[in-house]
Amino acid sequence: MRPWTSLLCAAALAACTTLPSPETATPDSAAPKTGAATYPGAEAPPAPREFRAAWVATVANIDWPSQSGLPVAQQQAEIVAILDRAQQLKLNAIVLQVRPGADAIYPSALEPWSEYLSGEQGKPPEPLYDPLALWIDQAHQRGIQLHAWINPYRARHSSARSATVATHISRTHPEAVKAYGDALWMDPAEPAARQQTLDVVADLVQRYDLDGVHIDDYFYPYPIPTPAPTGLATTQVGATELDFPDEPAWSRYVAGGGTLPRADWRREQVNQLVEALYGRVHQIKPWLLFGVSPFGLGRPDHRAPGITGFSQYDSLYADVERWLARGWLDYLAPQLYWPIAQKPQAFGALLDSWAKENVTGRHLWPGVFTSRIDATPKSWPPQEIVQQIELTRHTALASGHIHFSMSALLQNRKGISDLLLAQSYASPALVPASPWLGQDAPAAPVLASVMVDGKEVGLRIQPGPGAATSSYAIWRRFDSGWQFSVQPAAQTVIDNGADPAGGRLSAVTVSAIGRTGNESGRVFVRIQ
Repeated sequence: MRPWTSLLCAAALAACTTLPSPETATPDSAAPKTGAATYPGAEAPPAPREFRAAWVATVANIDWPSQSGLPVAQQQAEIVAILDRAQQLKLNAIVLQVRPGADAIYPSALEPWSEYLSGEQGKPPEPLYDPLALWIDQAHQRGIQLHAWINPYRARHSSARSATVATHISRTHPEAVKAYGDALWMDPAEPAARQQTLDVVADLVQRYDLDGVHIDDYFYPYPIPTPAPTGLATTQVGATELDFPDEPAWSRYVAGGGTLPRADWRREQVNQLVEALYGRVHQIKPWLLFGVSPFGLGRPDHRAPGITGFSQYDSLYADVERWLARGWLDYLAPQLYWPIAQKPQAFGALLDSWAKENVTGRHLWPGVFTSRIDATPKSWPPQEIVQQIELTRHTALASGHIHFSMSALLQNRKGISDLLLAQSYASPALVPASPWLGQDAPAAPVLASVMVDGKEVGLRIQPGPGAATSSYAIWRRFDSGWQFSVQPAAQTVIDNGADPAGGRLSAVTVSAIGRTGNESGRVFVRIQ
């Protein structure tokens, strides 16, 4: 190890700009190693920023656990394996489904344990543990954010097999739950349904050290075609849809003097939930991110020319454009599950359309269909995902993406993980800052020598006063140039790192990153 030396800055941040450059300054290794950003000729580049995430679906055991009823040790081993792969790929967030159907993958007084853990609704893991707490702890140890993904209205998925228990909302508030097709659905117009979701989210935010709360595209259910007359195909008699059975709530609304058309009334039910969720999350923890992942096609009258397809505005009653305009979310992750070349739903045209709707400047992190890389004849080539990520990087206001889903990356389907590492994720990245959630940044960290047998062997990081630090951005300068890394705040020692080209380490720059992504002043350390 080479000895570490530092430039001192005992005065205010502004005074640091007058210090001599590191090449001419006299080091003082006896004092704490403090400092700030501006040193002529020595500045590291700006820290790269990009949201790189993957959804981990628990419903139907899509991603985790790989099947219901697994021994606890195997469930936990799968958590570690997923997060190890995420760290290897330089992802910086996991969006974990914690509420697949008015149930929970964590201990809750509000909803029963999910059957996708044990195979039986209401049955806890044996031996008992808290899966969500473990996910959060293991993610944060690796410098990865953990966002809790909930289904706001689904009460029972078609894949469910066990009986509902007494604490399930279909039993505690049967008036709020409706059968639709082969699933159960909370009626968005029933007050008990809205209150249940708000209470669940408040409980999650209060009890867990989450980085975000995330809702998906299931508002009113996707419409189901009505059965065709005997002996005739549906296409022969015209497409009709099974209406959602919300007549009791609609009748109350009309009887009370309501004047909205039924479609607008349904949209208003969803609007009220989204606005209330955004407010409730930030009332409890102002720095927490609230994200929405809707179906990828916007309302028909807002689409780019040539874009056609399903309308969530008319069928799911999701007025996503309004939510963006009102600032009721911190990030939008539209599910853009079509290839670049598919003109009626072209990835690039859809991304541009959502960027134009983003008048409040919130994060735009589209979902990419990585799981479409599979063993079927319709499989996408892995390069499609790489190209979509590159296209996102060249789109105004888009600053990240989310893979659906983690299994494709874990399995390295057709080499997609190797390709991402080689072409898309050569360097780590910070999650983009969210200045509308707060402008405060942590103070610059204090660095001190780590001594072993009388020799300096590294740097110990101590957070400065003020706003909390969630991670550290670290630049190391080798003969071959600057190399960037991100280190969780819980890791308090910086090592030398290694230059793939075998070059000499000559300097380190460190800054603290706060919960909203704001960056402190930088500390520059010269290596002799």
